[in-house]
Amino acid sequence: MKEKVKESSLQAREELANHYKSIIDLLGEDVNREGLLKTPYRVAKAMQFLTKGYQEDPAEVLRSAMFQEEDYKQMVIVKDIDFFSLCEHHMLPFFGKAHVAYIPKKYITGLSKIPRIVDIFARRLQIQERLTMQIKDCIQQTLDPLGVMVVIEAQHMCMQMRGVEKQNSLTTTSDFTGFFQQAKTREEFMNLIKNNR
Repeated sequence: MKEKVKESSLQAREELANHYKSIIDLLGEDVNREGLLKTPYRVAKAMQFLTKGYQEDPAEVLRSAMFQEEDYKQMVIVKDIDFFSLCEHHMLPFFGKAHVAYIPKKYITGLSKIPRIVDIFARRLQIQERLTMQIKDCIQQTLDPLGVMVVIEAQHMCMQMRGVEKQNSLTTTSDFTGFFQQAKTREEFMNLIKNNR
């Protein structure tokens, strides 16, 4: 099975490289000059890496380290999770930090799994709003906690390199469920993620 997946991935990479070769040619560059000879293949390989989230199941990642022994009913926060993604509108990078909290009801998960699911959803063609919701929904549906909150702060190269060209702009999105619908709980989370910054 793994061999078939690898073969399929290599075949897709060759096809992508051919398309990138055509793109470079259409842009008016000489695809046969020394500096560009391997560029189509490199870009194809990079794009497969940057979109590898399509091949992974974030819910399965959470389930792989689900524990129910702990009777903990307070906030679990993983903050300052670095992520990199590609905007689906221009396929330019956006990047920043995700802050994730959940309040366990029955299950907890390994702490490293939260950044893993952020990466899985980020490694797809995305918009920041959807990325925020997908992380929240995955944790809520998989762990069934008392509440989940996700805050993402990001810089978008499509705003910095082109268009309005605002280099210092920062976009913040948030989404929450359950106990985080209470203003006091949300405020506690926001204070905790701003602490020591």
